[in-house]
Amino acid sequence: MRSAGRFSRWVVLAALVFGAMVVASAQAATPAQPRLSIAVLSGRADLVSGGSALVAVNLPRRADARHLTVTLGRRNVTRAFAFRRDGRFEGLVRGLALGRNVLRATLRSGWATQLVLVNHPNGGPVFSGPQLKPWGCQPGALNAKCDQAPTFKYLYMSTTPGKRGFQPYDTSSPPSDVAQTTTDQGVKVPFIVRVETGYQDRDQYQIAVLFQPGRPWTPFAPQRQFDHKLLITHGASCGVNYQTGTAPGTTGEGAADAALGRGFMTMSTALDNSGHNCNLPLQAESLVMAKEHIVKSYGTLRYTIGTGCSGGSLAEQWIANAYPGTYQGILPTCSFPDAWSTATQFLDYHLLLAYFNNSSKWGPGVAWAPTQEGDVLGGPDGFVNAEVSDHAQFHVAVPTDPCVGTTDADRYNPTSNPGGVRCSIGDAAINVFGPEPRRFWSPIEQKLGRGFVRLPVDNVGVEYGLSALKAHKITPAEFVDLNAAAGGADVDSNLTPTRIDSAGSPSLPRAYRSGAINETNNLDQTAIIDCRGPNPGLFHDAYRAFAIRARLDREHGTHANQLIWEGPVSLTADANCELNSFIAMDRWLSAVEKDRSSTALPRKLIRDKPADLSDECWNGTGHKISNGLCPAGVVNVEGTPRTVAGDAITTDANKCQLRPLRRADYPGITFTSAEWAKLQQTFRRGVCDFSKPGVAQQPTIPWLTYQDARGRVIYGGRPLGAVPASTEFRVQAQRR
Repeated sequence: MRSAGRFSRWVVLAALVFGAMVVASAQAATPAQPRLSIAVLSGRADLVSGGSALVAVNLPRRADARHLTVTLGRRNVTRAFAFRRDGRFEGLVRGLALGRNVLRATLRSGWATQLVLVNHPNGGPVFSGPQLKPWGCQPGALNAKCDQAPTFKYLYMSTTPGKRGFQPYDTSSPPSDVAQTTTDQGVKVPFIVRVETGYQDRDQYQIAVLFQPGRPWTPFAPQRQFDHKLLITHGASCGVNYQTGTAPGTTGEGAADAALGRGFMTMSTALDNSGHNCNLPLQAESLVMAKEHIVKSYGTLRYTIGTGCSGGSLAEQWIANAYPGTYQGILPTCSFPDAWSTATQFLDYHLLLAYFNNSSKWGPGVAWAPTQEGDVLGGPDGFVNAEVSDHAQFHVAVPTDPCVGTTDADRYNPTSNPGGVRCSIGDAAINVFGPEPRRFWSPIEQKLGRGFVRLPVDNVGVEYGLSALKAHKITPAEFVDLNAAAGGADVDSNLTPTRIDSAGSPSLPRAYRSGAINETNNLDQTAIIDCRGPNPGLFHDAYRAFAIRARLDREHGTHANQLIWEGPVSLTADANCELNSFIAMDRWLSAVEKDRSSTALPRKLIRDKPADLSDECWNGTGHKISNGLCPAGVVNVEGTPRTVAGDAITTDANKCQLRPLRRADYPGITFTSAEWAKLQQTFRRGVCDFSKPGVAQQPTIPWLTYQDARGRVIYGGRPLGAVPASTEFRVQAQRR
């Protein structure tokens, strides 16, 4: 059993803010110690859900708890409180009404303090704003919020040869071949896991933990094998569904089984499967709610690690930046920084493939060789990458896409059902981007009397193939023809001859401020180990790990909180990279946890990183070859249509600033008069100046809420503000 003294300052901070502005709280100037205060251990006081909260009352020195009265409104809840194993005076306060609840602690001496707890429905929302409609609940749901009592099952690891992975465990007839495991705290127990499956925020969550059947477990007295650490698993892809889904597995998934054996809890939510829900605030909300449930049911958490590939890495990285403190460490694999800076790459692929795959669009005398197409698309793997990307992901930007949970009868059709459900990930995130202002409305929007979501992408001024032209890999005629024909897409993602111009659209600045485009300005508060395999990665490009690195360097002057582990295995670098990086991350965060100095967390992450952890090169079968990135040729970093057009590897300038078109900018390139005239027509307003920040580019504002106190939408969000604190005051002393 870990002693109370070993619960470091990280535990207290994480419990107080539940991932909300952990660092800000740690760095803030420390006021004079109040005589009496209340702290919510299960989350922020303004983000409570499900009608209960785990609370600590911090007593003045020499105060007698027997002289304390705790009330919730007019109800006396003192009996819920007691001194617990960690030495604090804590209680689980139940029966909160929806909305504001006043929790007050009063000493007989006349000192009192109170804190307002804002309770939200178990079915949400908490801060993500009005929920998607229509929404289909799971069979057995009790109401339209999809509430349902949790279910539990048991699994075990067997000592019988040939039985691999977890097996069903029958508590009424326990098997005789249960293996033993020893946790990272040295506790040896039977390797039995309890899996809880329930519903919050209208969707499924799952929690797994080492559990000894028949023995009690409370948040104040967990079973001794629980080490108070959490590993969150994530799903893949990026999409939107309009019904409940299945939470990603918490056992048998990568590092999950090893984590459970070490004493970790593992957790997932369906809403953090990006293929089911690629909406940043809703993903973050589901994690906040699930972690709150864990603290109230199982006990406080020391730190949280996230792991996942593709859409899982996307969720980890943009949540860690937009809602810092949700994770303390992340393990992205085949990583994406976010959905919406990546969207420009997928848009460019779609537009350029429409040109390359239809030779009737080529001008007289223009003939593209496959290698030239690759040069424009980003490298030797460019064409295959583009084809796979276009088939796998572009459909999620198409509002007529048949997304799960919709039917032909209720889904958007521009002709037969213009008021139907639009199945794009942009429309699903309307609380983030907002409907378009009237001046942008298409004829369909004008007829409906409301705007759709305009995606935060743009290609005005983008010189497709510029680097290939300057390297004399394509001809001036091909360059001119390509850019003249590139075109764009309308609000329904149909191809148009004109380019996409997002000037004046609120979706672009909102994409930045919300974190939908991950600027990494808050990501220095999270430890990162990125497992990175080579191209071709079926549009899981190697450059993206380095895009995050470049953004960190730009924002913080260092990327020392991010490690990249490379290897020859496509997507994952090495067969054991997730497991080995998980073990390393646990050591890293444990070292930070022990640092009780007043040093800011970003500095601690760098200073306390174990000396043997660095960028690393692996051989593919679980053996480290060297510290440092792999030699050239093992992990080949290729480009994108935008980097070929002159963009930096940061690739987060979704709309570029423009400069005049000038012949002097094409040294050694000769355009005919007709070709130059066509370029002038194509780039009437100028070409991209990628030496400058993108239009509307700005830092991510952490911890935005998309609803007001009445649950009404706040398009674009507003900051939640500081973590609510209790207010101390004097009342009339009570008679003895």
